[in-house]
Amino acid sequence: MAHYVDLLWNPEDSSHLGRKDRAPGRYRAFVPGLLGEGLPDIGPAARQAAEDALAVLARADERIGPRGRFLNHLLIRSESISSSWIEGNSVTPKKLAIAELLERGTRVALDVVANVRATEQAIAELGDRGRAVTTSGIERLQHIIEPRLRPGLRAEQNWVGGPGWSPLRAEFVPPPPEEVGRLVDDLARFVTATSGNPVVRAAIAHAQFETIHPFIDGNGRTGRALIHTVLRRADALRNTLIPISTVFAGDTDRYIAGLTAYRDIPSRLDDWIVGFAEAAELAAGNAVRLSEDIERLDIRVRADLIRFREDSGIKPAVPRSDAVILKILDALATDPVLTIETVAVQHEVSPGAAHRALVQLAEAGILGRTKDHKGRLVCWTADQHLALVSLTERSNRVGGGDTGSGSPRLGPPAPAVEQAGVLRG
Repeated sequence: MAHYVDLLWNPEDSSHLGRKDRAPGRYRAFVPGLLGEGLPDIGPAARQAAEDALAVLARADERIGPRGRFLNHLLIRSESISSSWIEGNSVTPKKLAIAELLERGTRVALDVVANVRATEQAIAELGDRGRAVTTSGIERLQHIIEPRLRPGLRAEQNWVGGPGWSPLRAEFVPPPPEEVGRLVDDLARFVTATSGNPVVRAAIAHAQFETIHPFIDGNGRTGRALIHTVLRRADALRNTLIPISTVFAGDTDRYIAGLTAYRDIPSRLDDWIVGFAEAAELAAGNAVRLSEDIERLDIRVRADLIRFREDSGIKPAVPRSDAVILKILDALATDPVLTIETVAVQHEVSPGAAHRALVQLAEAGILGRTKDHKGRLVCWTADQHLALVSLTERSNRVGGGDTGSGSPRLGPPAPAVEQAGVLRG
């Protein structure tokens, strides 16, 4: 049964703390109940919401179909960007893609890159229903996200929110460290099971993980990766992933209210499931829209290239089917940032051939050039594809600011206010 425990706060080393945080006192830590393997009973409204969301996810997965193979990495990028917004940071899709390829950039960009890789590993490893999810597997996932920390569950008390550095003034205090091991073992068994509606299971798994808060850092990003694990294990999504947590970033107050409802005694689980299901539906619709937009964009940029070659007198105007320039075009959705070296290696061509193809795509207005602070060319970027990721991430996280003041140079305009209002509802 869920319960609170009363604990004493009396920091041994308080020299770095303010006066209020140095003060000793008692606080209450929340210990959630064990989940077991089966799903709990929920009310008719929550049950219907979860069934509707599952149907929407299935239709989205079918509509995206094989395109999901290239779309997944874009959607993971979109979700990771929104995750950074939830935690008070921001990074654009372009900066993220550059940091991912060149392995350098701001601390925020590199953290988001780690989240992208961890999410993909979570889906590959923990999403395999033929293997049981274990505590060590969850620990490994978190360590990919936060490699600077020693791997393993926390051995100290942590807390969430509040004005200072003290659990006495925190918004929420997770269970004490001695409870964490058994709770995560139980959660791993719950995530391993696949019976019942996977939307309900994913909602509960995420809320339980965030309630346990089993690590010193990286809990939010690890907990969001578990959503994909549950949906993949239950075969709810076969072709693609749906970045449900991007919607949470658009209304963090509602997200926190949902987690608070889950933690009530008795739990208002139905409230949390309804909110989670609504987020799933919105994210699914935006994923389908991104897939269709990219398909249309790919057709348009190919036509732009042919028109440029015709106007420039390049023959043949339509490149051969095995031409490296077409191979680059076909991969822009998954590889929107390019260098001579990466193109040469990936497509098995000489650096000279790679350079000629990139220059031609830039002259055709399909690729942009990115330079460093000394004016040296660093890479080429598919700004139109990256702009679509910006718009999708913004559509999920309506009200955000990463595309609020403008879109990438080669990209489409920001979505209209009235359209954003529809999506928000």
